[in-house]
Amino acid sequence: MVSATSLTGAAGEHFVMSQFLRRGLIAALAPAGVPNCDIVVTDDVGDRAFAVQVKTRRNLGTDGGWHMSKKHEQLASPNLFYCFVDIGREASDHPTVFVVPAPIVADVLTRAHRAWLAKPGKGGKPHNDTDFRRFLPDYSHLGLEDLGSGWLEQYRGNGAWDRLKG
Repeated sequence: MVSATSLTGAAGEHFVMSQFLRRGLIAALAPAGVPNCDIVVTDDVGDRAFAVQVKTRRNLGTDGGWHMSKKHEQLASPNLFYCFVDIGREASDHPTVFVVPAPIVADVLTRAHRAWLAKPGKGGKPHNDTDFRRFLPDYSHLGLEDLGSGWLEQYRGNGAWDRLKG
């Protein structure tokens, strides 16, 4: 049986790929098992090539974020981009996509994790370090005011897609 999570991920990847194709770029799913790339994108003559990792969520939960891991703090290639997709709650919802360069993602995850570790947990106890990370639209609860509500908006919509065309 196919899991709902697998279907959600596939829906996000295909949606993102369709957006590249609509904008005149050649996009194809990477082979299964490629660790840091879901979609390979190029222009029609190969002058512009980059890799895309897609992170997809349904609009469930409270923080509006995406699951990430420690390894994403190290992935900072200028030719790697993340597409953070929120497909909504219902099948009729239009997906929201944030297109973020990997160096930005790596920096944000590193800063946010350090801030989380420095902040006491429940009962004033220190947090235990893990490989788990969250990419969030608002980190103000960690004291990162430059990453507060709205910081991610600059990577949303047509302007974000257009930057990738080169």
